[in-house]
Amino acid sequence: MATKIRKSTSNKQQIRFKRKTRIRAKIEGSASKPRLAVFRSNANMYAQLIDDVKGVTLVSASTMDEGLNLKSPGGAEGAKAVGALLAKKATAKNINAVVFDRSGYLYHGRLKALADGAREGGLKF
Repeated sequence: MATKIRKSTSNKQQIRFKRKTRIRAKIEGSASKPRLAVFRSNANMYAQLIDDVKGVTLVSASTMDEGLNLKSPGGAEGAKAVGALLAKKATAKNINAVVFDRSGYLYHGRLKALADGAREGGLKF
């Protein structure tokens, strides 16, 4: 799956898209071990478990979900809460193991906090 790089994107985004393409070439989610895909915007964090064989989203969570009630949803605290919520929803659907797709983002800060929250919630990477 090749990600198209638009000319209107910045150089930083183009580098991330190249990293994302390399990562996605190596990993694939299944029904027993879905792919945990992460998207990070300036204001929010989004995560979903995807079965790539069927092409369906099994579970999703974001900082915009009703039950979180966060003061600063864009920070590491919000990301950790999203990871914990995603793990809770996943265990309710008998999903315990996932493949982590960081979507080209570097593994630190909010992304690391989300992964730590998911691990604390019971998901195995």
